[in-house]
Amino acid sequence: MGTWSEEPFGNDTAADWAWELDEADSWAFITDVLQGYAAGDEEGQDLDAIAVAAAAVVAHGAGLALSEEDDTESVEGFLARVGAPPASVVALARTALDKVGGDSELAELWEESGEIDEWRATLTRLREALPA
Repeated sequence: MGTWSEEPFGNDTAADWAWELDEADSWAFITDVLQGYAAGDEEGQDLDAIAVAAAAVVAHGAGLALSEEDDTESVEGFLARVGAPPASVVALARTALDKVGGDSELAELWEESGEIDEWRATLTRLREALPA
């Protein structure tokens, strides 16, 4: 995985995925990602990273400021077009964060890196920003 960072868009896969938000015009784009991830259609560190990025979009739509290190232009444009996330998408984001923070390939990689605490803190920050 390129460009390791605990931030949601801090790796190449998540950053590349965020550019796809420029073409999205509804929450269905995020819903599809999060539903597919929750269903376990496919697995792997790239999908884990995209699920975290999608959850970060939802959290940002719910009011969480993203890190200044993140390139949020695509996120901001998407949210300007679609508004606040519906409750169903918020619930999917919570589920995705719980799954990726548990027994995922990305969690294993962070464990091996010795920096899992910082990464888990980011997941917690995102999860806490999602309204119940």
